[in-house]
Amino acid sequence: MNRKPIFAANWKMNKGPSETEDFIKSFLSKVQGQTFNSEIVVAPPFVSLAKLADLLHTATAVQNAHAIQTAAQNCSQFDSGAYTGEISVLMLREFFVHYVILGHSERRSIYGETDAIINAKLKKAREANIRPIFCIGETLAEREAGKLESVLRTQVTEGLRDLSEKDLSETVLAYEPVWAIGTGVTATSEQAQDAHQFVRSLIAELYGQDTAAKIRIQYGGSVKPNNAAELMACPDIDGALIGGAALEPQSFLDIIRNGTQEA
Repeated sequence: MNRKPIFAANWKMNKGPSETEDFIKSFLSKVQGQTFNSEIVVAPPFVSLAKLADLLHTATAVQNAHAIQTAAQNCSQFDSGAYTGEISVLMLREFFVHYVILGHSERRSIYGETDAIINAKLKKAREANIRPIFCIGETLAEREAGKLESVLRTQVTEGLRDLSEKDLSETVLAYEPVWAIGTGVTATSEQAQDAHQFVRSLIAELYGQDTAAKIRIQYGGSVKPNNAAELMACPDIDGALIGGAALEPQSFLDIIRNGTQEA
């Protein structure tokens, strides 16, 4: 199955509008005249979405930004109302947002987001025709206790509950072992492939083999230029969700180059 790799930069709480402008201008200058067999996504903080959208839709940027899509790092499960600090999918649509990261382990652990909340956000994103990047992954304690498969089964089953096959086809999964996020520790290619293969088998159980063969599953967790090629060579890994290493234009570009072949 020919699945187009997707490389997404999750900047987390880094880079305001001015830093976003510096990054994008530098990155676009580096990819000038190049094409890649991959999709490139940048997820800045909410306050930088307007600047990113503007940069990618100017006459100059259009020529260079052929493959770059805009993403948000989160969204509300509600359309509007008394939800101080929240951002709705309808607001995101005004910034030409294509993707939204949902279910990230930091949202789960720090902000207490449950599978039910994440499921509601996935559905809300699809109502607005925004593509979710749906994150799943186990903690070190869960892996060492032999609960890897049961944790992933629950997160996938509950997170995707009642999502249609069409909506799933517009969703990207991101397997991120919590113990590898921002720690410098990366799952071995064998560990990552085994987890991705299991997740794909879960999708086959829920939606059938054809759907499972088509869905893209990223790996996230201390992805760097020097390990991207080995990870992306695994048959069930279709790109990367990148944190710290995507904060520098050259590092992000090197991951994309090392993880895919130029067209």
